[in-house]
Amino acid sequence: MKKYEVALILLGFLSFDNKNLCAQNEGVITYEITVNNHRNIPLDQQGRKAMVPQYRTFKQQLFFNSSGSLYKPLVEEEESEQQAPGRRFRMGAVNYSEPSAGLFLTQMDVFGKKYLVRDTLKPAPWKFGTETKVIQGYDCAQAYYTTQDERKQTITAWYTAKLPAMLGPEKYNTLPGAVLAVDVNNAERVIVAKKIEIRNLAKNELTIPQEGQKVTAEEFKKIMQEQRSQRGSGERVRN
Repeated sequence: MKKYEVALILLGFLSFDNKNLCAQNEGVITYEITVNNHRNIPLDQQGRKAMVPQYRTFKQQLFFNSSGSLYKPLVEEEESEQQAPGRRFRMGAVNYSEPSAGLFLTQMDVFGKKYLVRDTLKPAPWKFGTETKVIQGYDCAQAYYTTQDERKQTITAWYTAKLPAMLGPEKYNTLPGAVLAVDVNNAERVIVAKKIEIRNLAKNELTIPQEGQKVTAEEFKKIMQEQRSQRGSGERVRN
């Protein structure tokens, strides 16, 4: 493991265990996610733009305490997300992160079947920028990296050191602070914190996902490859 990965993980442990920061270590962050549907339409199918709304917006919430965090769809929007026309699976997955154990769980419905994917918490190869911005009253610093998959996605995140480290939406949770905004591929997909509540959580607000066929990340990748091959679908599952 590279030195920066060890440093980030240790920083996350210290942040979650530091009792002096307990006042900031529990609460809920509500994010708004905006997806530019037109950016994912292949060049040879541009005629589909007239049939597909350019933008789709929905919300998810991140519940966190000194042990970990749970990122899931906003309850009031679940029904409408599931009933959206043409949707083969719900886009909003549930992510559970426990930094002290290096654990990252993803629960999602794919073609009517629920999976619980177990993975390790892997720090991304973040680089740190010089720009700053204020999000919901919190001073945020910039970090970015480019993925090494076939799409070469450019990820830019904004995080604040005023909230716990190793905290953020989806898999963007390995920075020395809480991630309050993410830009994927220059506005192809944007995640922004719209509300931050520092409060004690109710007993049932942060629970470890249990339902679904238990698989590893590698096993789930193979399952998705088989599903696409069988259905001839070019659609992707996003966390």
